[in-house]
Amino acid sequence: MAAAASLQNLLKLGTKIVAVGRNYAAHAKELGNAVPKEPVLFLKPTSSYLENGGTIEVPYPLNSLDHEVELAVVIGKKARDVPENTAMNYVGGYALALDMTAREIQSVAKSAGLPWTVAKGQDTFTPISSVFSMSMVPDPDNLELWLKVDGEIRQKGSTKDMIFKIPYLISHTSSMMTLFEGDVILTGTPQGVGPVKVGQKITAGITGLVEVHFDVGKRQKPGSS
Repeated sequence: MAAAASLQNLLKLGTKIVAVGRNYAAHAKELGNAVPKEPVLFLKPTSSYLENGGTIEVPYPLNSLDHEVELAVVIGKKARDVPENTAMNYVGGYALALDMTAREIQSVAKSAGLPWTVAKGQDTFTPISSVFSMSMVPDPDNLELWLKVDGEIRQKGSTKDMIFKIPYLISHTSSMMTLFEGDVILTGTPQGVGPVKVGQKITAGITGLVEVHFDVGKRQKPGSS
């Protein structure tokens, strides 16, 4: 298992981000989606990470992105076909992450039956905190997640409301793909998602554990000076 001194290197080792969609019933309903019977999974590239204090880039020609605050589970050792009852042994730590979403792009893709990669996987679309140890999180099923835009609370929810809990997510995912040290599972977002515009500021946190800050800027149109 990753030692405390090497926690911050975990994200650099990871090969992928496995994101879980619609893992809070209220969020599924607010977007008009059915509550899933099994986890809805999609992948994000590690190139989408953005460290605390960075600037989220809204790509041309969009003017806003949707914010989704999530608990990130950081894998601590190689996991394949992991039983649910031992799945927590594979957790190396936790982080707070945002799954930034170009909702307009996603809506068009969904209606056409196309993947969500362009809507979810662009550079700066996974802002993330530093990794903190399991010892700081005695009960990951009872954490309060929150997010503010320009100081106004937008999202607040508890991991106790997750439909699929962390051990199941690790077991289920590892039955399909090997999870490597440093890989991240984004466990879903509570209700309250909505747009954040260029020039606004996001503050988000896990109550009593961590707080992060991000600016929102405009990505320069490729090819323009």
